[in-house]
Amino acid sequence: MAVIVDGSPLAIADVAAVAHRRSDVEIGPDLASRMAPARALVETIISNNEVAYGITTGFGALSYTRIPVEQATELQYDLVRSHASGVGDLLKRPTVRAMLLLRARTLSQGHSGVRPAIVERLVEFLRRDLLPAVPDRGSVGASGDLAPFAHLALPLIGEGFFLVDGERVAAAGVLEAEGLKPIQLQPKEGLSLLNGTEGMLAQGCLAVDRARLLADAADAACALSVEALMGSNRPFEARVQRLRPHPGQIRSARVIAGLLEGSLIGASHRDDFSHRVQDAYSLRCAPQVHGAVRDTIDHAAAVFERELGSVVDNPIIFADAGDVISAGNFHGQPLAFALDFLAIAMTELGSISERRTDRILDPERSYGLSPFLATRPGVDSGYMLAQYTAAALVAENRVLSHPASVESIPTSGSQEDHVSMGWGAGRKLNDVLRNTSNVIAVELVCAAQGCEQRSPLEPAPGTQAILDAVRTVVPPLVADRPVGADIEAAAELIEGGGIAAAMERR
Repeated sequence: MAVIVDGSPLAIADVAAVAHRRSDVEIGPDLASRMAPARALVETIISNNEVAYGITTGFGALSYTRIPVEQATELQYDLVRSHASGVGDLLKRPTVRAMLLLRARTLSQGHSGVRPAIVERLVEFLRRDLLPAVPDRGSVGASGDLAPFAHLALPLIGEGFFLVDGERVAAAGVLEAEGLKPIQLQPKEGLSLLNGTEGMLAQGCLAVDRARLLADAADAACALSVEALMGSNRPFEARVQRLRPHPGQIRSARVIAGLLEGSLIGASHRDDFSHRVQDAYSLRCAPQVHGAVRDTIDHAAAVFERELGSVVDNPIIFADAGDVISAGNFHGQPLAFALDFLAIAMTELGSISERRTDRILDPERSYGLSPFLATRPGVDSGYMLAQYTAAALVAENRVLSHPASVESIPTSGSQEDHVSMGWGAGRKLNDVLRNTSNVIAVELVCAAQGCEQRSPLEPAPGTQAILDAVRTVVPPLVADRPVGADIEAAAELIEGGGIAAAMERR
């Protein structure tokens, strides 16, 4: 189904569908009537030569500078050009698609005072997959994501660049080839194209979508590790979780227990108390850790869902009251906190996964598995260095988990004297997610190999489904080979939904 832009709230699933799967986007039938009153008020302000921030004044520390009416349009062009100050690598295509969608949604609410033509052009870019080239550094997340959105806006006026086959291509030529004329900005429209939190929000929505796949994969990897290490399934029993009813904990325990149900490996030692009385924390406390991660993802998702129905422009136009109010809805603090909290949670998800991997590879703690899962220990090193990689990524994540949201730095001559740094929080969260995906991939690869070493004992149908999924991309290790490719293949399987799909097939 198409995602409709008509001023109504969107869902995280809508954003992910448009960003990753290029779902259709359509303009709602009542868009023009919804946006007309606010636009009429802007035109009244211009015709009456009234003072209104961003319409007949400068911006930020220059807000006390009165702009003559005859320069009000020129002001909008200069604003977009001057704010396109971003540097660094270009944002990936899904993030740019998400930003275009969310910017169109915000403007369509009817509190920005822009014409429907602006929204229509943003949606047209999505339909044609014309994606502006947007550098990934330069926002402090306070007046919204100003620099990124300036780069996003430049191609609307025939300036800046599009991203074509990974390269910057001048927007003017691309528009001409597509038969599109540049938008002629009118008063207030340049400012409305820049103000808002949708850059942070785009990163947050896509991060939640990705984090949920990693949480599922971590549960699957844990279950496979329990099999490989001949651990107990008793810590995952529902009666245990009911005594501490955190929703995420209950869910993770249910998933892990379900995957282990019917395991002949587990049955072989279930009543053998000489085997061991209890498992290490990384196994038996997995529901408590994974569950806390799931609860954090849900918290962040709730913050982002509220933002997906919010007005975050400035100034805000209340057409029914004839008011134009300069306020602070563009400040990204709620998003910055959620993004930072997600980074911390995903770091811990990787941390506990790496501990299980280390246990599988250590001959002193793996309960009979070959050292480092090597076929010829000593001659072969097996997956020894895979754990090094996981350890390095966990260590990097711990550095990246320092919260960006406490690092406010004044801007605009201290007119904007407290900023959220939410954009930076989102940027480093992407790195944490990528690292964590690879860490869990290492566990899946090692746990699959370890589980196979328990033959002729058979795993549960659920864990066998996970093992089979891993084997579609990573063959058994019969002799040493470069294992980086194994890790990356398993990570792609996780992020492509392959592990989640295998969990559903059990």
